[in-house]
Amino acid sequence: MYKLGIDLGGTKIEAILLDENLDTIQRKRIPTPQSDYHQILNTINSLVMELLENVEDYSVGICTPGVISKKTGLIKNSNTQCLIGKPFKDDLENILDKKVSMENDANCFAISESTMGAAKEFNVVFGVIMGTGVGGGIVINEKIHQGRTNIAGEWGHHTLHQNGNNCYCGKRGCVETYISGPALEKRWRELTGKLQNMPEIIKHLDNQNTKQWKDEFLENFGFGLANVIDILDPDAIVLGGGLSNIDFLYTEGKDSVHQKVFSDSVDTPILKNKLGDSAGVFGAALL
Repeated sequence: MYKLGIDLGGTKIEAILLDENLDTIQRKRIPTPQSDYHQILNTINSLVMELLENVEDYSVGICTPGVISKKTGLIKNSNTQCLIGKPFKDDLENILDKKVSMENDANCFAISESTMGAAKEFNVVFGVIMGTGVGGGIVINEKIHQGRTNIAGEWGHHTLHQNGNNCYCGKRGCVETYISGPALEKRWRELTGKLQNMPEIIKHLDNQNTKQWKDEFLENFGFGLANVIDILDPDAIVLGGGLSNIDFLYTEGKDSVHQKVFSDSVDTPILKNKLGDSAGVFGAALL
């Protein structure tokens, strides 16, 4: 059976068709019509029809921002806001006339990296997304662990600092408000007065004036993932998203995490992803 994967991102929709050996047969990316729900449905339908020409036996998996509420069946917690409150899975199945498997981007990242990527030798994998937001997915023996209410792995909204930074979720002190890209850029601006993006910031970490920013980042990263290890104790952690390209997270960052774990012996690997920004589309196909 062929496997068709669709990754619905904030800026692009990517489709991939894999054969029985997980080799890529076809692949295409197009811009996402971000604010038009029906246009998103039509765009995905067109992509599917294009890639499935002359293919009869196939499965379809979709990687989405946000998750499906088990209570209502509607999309929630999505940064593509036109999806929120919509029966996206049902509408897509009606258009395609096909059963669809659907998971959020963190879960798709986790399943792809645990099956085809950096963590394929491990049984219990925690996949981390660190970019515009902070999310996570849990894979146990090559199966996604969704949890009772479909929020397993959402470490980005653990409380890191009580009465801390305000978060869009309505709480304060969430991990995401300290170690997401926008949060780190905001803190850099507060400390240095400079408006710079993350790649520019990383280039300028070689002087004493930036020590506080880096120390705070490492401290928050350490406590955030140490809490995950204390609860889940995974065999490996894989980092994804734009911030996963920061080299010191795999050295000083790993040390900061290990120092804060409730154990006298910590050797949890913290790995860099192998599939890059295609992890979502491969994960969707694997659903």
